[in-house]
Amino acid sequence: MKHQAPNKNFKKYKDIHRKFERLDLDSHFRILYASKQVQRFAANPQEVMPGKDIRLGFPEFIGLEDILIPILKGEQELFELKSLARTFGRECRLSFDIYILCKGGESYNENQLTILFEDTTEIMLVKQQTNNIKILYNTLFAYKNYIEKAITAMAEVLLVTTKAGKIKKINRAALELFGYSEEELINQPISLLFDDNTLFQKAIQQRALFKKYFQNIEIICRNKEKEKLMIAFSCSVIQSKTDGLTDIVYMGRDITAQKSRQQRIGTQYTITRILSESQSIKQAIPKILHAICECLGWDLGELWTANEYIGLSSQQDCVHSVLRCVEIWSSRTVTIREFKAVTWQTTYTPSIGFPGQIWSTQSPLWIENIAQHENFGRVCDTALAVKPSAYRNASLHENEQSGDVRSQAAMESGLRSAFGFPILDNGEILGIMTFFSQDIQPKDAELLQMMVSVSHQISQFIKSKLSEEALVESEERYRDLFENADELIQCVTPYGQFEYVNRAWHKTLGYSQFEVKQLYLFDIIHPDFREQYRHILYQVMSGKNLSQVTIAFVSKDGQKIFVEGNINCKFVKGKPVLTRGIFRNVTQRVAVEEVQRHQQEQTERLLLNILPEAIFNRLKQEPGTIAEHFTDVSVLFADIVGFTEIASQISAIQLVKILNQIFSMFDRLTEEYSLEKIKTIGDAYMVVGGLPVRHPNHAQAIACMALDMQTAIDEFNSENNQNFSIRVGIHSGPVVAGVIGIKKVSYDLWGDTVNIAHRMESQGLAGKIQVTETTYQKLHDEFVFQKRGEIEIKGKGKMTTYLMIGRK
Repeated sequence: MKHQAPNKNFKKYKDIHRKFERLDLDSHFRILYASKQVQRFAANPQEVMPGKDIRLGFPEFIGLEDILIPILKGEQELFELKSLARTFGRECRLSFDIYILCKGGESYNENQLTILFEDTTEIMLVKQQTNNIKILYNTLFAYKNYIEKAITAMAEVLLVTTKAGKIKKINRAALELFGYSEEELINQPISLLFDDNTLFQKAIQQRALFKKYFQNIEIICRNKEKEKLMIAFSCSVIQSKTDGLTDIVYMGRDITAQKSRQQRIGTQYTITRILSESQSIKQAIPKILHAICECLGWDLGELWTANEYIGLSSQQDCVHSVLRCVEIWSSRTVTIREFKAVTWQTTYTPSIGFPGQIWSTQSPLWIENIAQHENFGRVCDTALAVKPSAYRNASLHENEQSGDVRSQAAMESGLRSAFGFPILDNGEILGIMTFFSQDIQPKDAELLQMMVSVSHQISQFIKSKLSEEALVESEERYRDLFENADELIQCVTPYGQFEYVNRAWHKTLGYSQFEVKQLYLFDIIHPDFREQYRHILYQVMSGKNLSQVTIAFVSKDGQKIFVEGNINCKFVKGKPVLTRGIFRNVTQRVAVEEVQRHQQEQTERLLLNILPEAIFNRLKQEPGTIAEHFTDVSVLFADIVGFTEIASQISAIQLVKILNQIFSMFDRLTEEYSLEKIKTIGDAYMVVGGLPVRHPNHAQAIACMALDMQTAIDEFNSENNQNFSIRVGIHSGPVVAGVIGIKKVSYDLWGDTVNIAHRMESQGLAGKIQVTETTYQKLHDEFVFQKRGEIEIKGKGKMTTYLMIGRK
């Protein structure tokens, strides 16, 4: 049966009707009474029956004896075990609470415990669901705050509209870009921002195609000041599942600056192409006006000059000159007939009107709003007093006012902004270009800077075309001069056929007029120069003018004729039609130069056999005495022992041949060890290491050469059945080296080091290499020495010397 909770012990639950299952226990915790369904709370239901210990069916009571006994004694009224659970299988779960209280008797042993079990499964489920909902709510709230912060902080524009196009939400980046406050945009139609509402219509009608067609669509927008902005939008349609409403989300990035850069680059490229393709100034100017307007989105372009048309002849006295419009281009989308009529009849003096300001300042000028500009906006009294149809009779040149007579006509034609720039040539104005737009255009400093470059391009083009025209006009005038010139003059078609050659050309190369017509250009080019001339032609026909070109022709009788001169190409409509060359016959000069070059080479080879290369190069640049101090070099002297006796036994010629063989072997050793041969005196051979190019291992190189000299002499004796031997002396120290005198110059050494090295050789032993203490200290780690001891050296006294035996 179900049991009501006793009011005595459950006063706090008096307003709630609760039901329990019950167990009564004796003082030994044995079950006295069990309600019918109390077993479903037990871990071991089969153990829940009268007489059984409660701890068998409910393990939770194990260890609670210290709590249960005070309740039995009446010391504690109630004990609760909350949030207990049983799991039956994977999904069945039972939650319950246990309440323990005392049922009083006459003594402790008669007291009983009443255990009440309350099923809290449904309550716990509700609590868990409530907790989950709370967690979900907190998560969603935090996520909403996160999204709000991200939207606020994002640099891209974000707009959310209803299906009808009313703005519901807009982020801070959009407010800053468009210049509105949030209150001014919420619930306003998106057409307030969009120039073209096509994107919105497509969003409504073609939602299924959004991903394919509505990504990064470039839309022209307007800010609060009605300035144009180019925004790249990507759109998404959001369908609400709760109320069935449709929202459209626009994500955009401002590409106005990027588009402006692209437009500027495209404009400059187009102008460059126009200038390269145009054959005349009048052909180029209208195309340039058209290109600037089309590429940059302006509606009208003008050219003003102080002459009949733009050209160098516009450089007149500014005091007596006036500006006139000589060219206009306008878009078909604007109606400016009255403005054009006024423009054709208007002239300006310096500082007067928009073109006049540019003329006087020689600088670009930008007017953001013609109606508000202090100069452009002040119209002369005469112009204000007449009807628009009478503007054409007004001329600012005839008034002393500083305003622009055309401003009223410009505003009535819907023109709002203007900019212009001068076309300058070395400080002189050739013309002025001005442009107008029906939109308010903020000042673009980078565009004005680009127009300075465009101005320079146009100026260079004008100068080039005027020069070409002058050249064409003077060709006939100079033909007679060509015929009587001493230079060889030829004109050749791009196909290599001779169009014209002058009298000097015929005389020098020997070809008749008939023969010239049968020739092609490369028939007269010497084979050694044909590849070079092909490259020259390629450069010339690419637009380059070459000067001081040297090539060789072949005359009729096969002679090689050297010529030097200039080559250029004539272009018609941008295509090469003729290459022209003017040459001088330099055959004799080339022959003389060849002889001189050959003599120079022979002289240099001779000097290089006498002087070190470094000294030779210095003498070429700085003729005169050369003397240089070297702090540490090694000097070697070698002498053939008994040379005087040998000389008396053989002829002088044979003696010289033997010396040449021996000294040639020594020369090869000098080159092998990068040493410098100084000279030979009779049978003595002098070589030095460490100059004229300094290097730290000069002593080792000298030592190696000395040993190899002994080996070379042994080989010579073996091959020639001789018995020569040499004495070698080496010393290391400072010397002065250089070239002195003006005749029979040679590179020589001076200093005590040279004298000591010579004494080491002259007072040495036959077949031995004698070195000083200084040289020994540099070499004793790498070479084997035998101490000779102290010997008397002339001029130096006693010196300790060593005999070098070989390498270690």
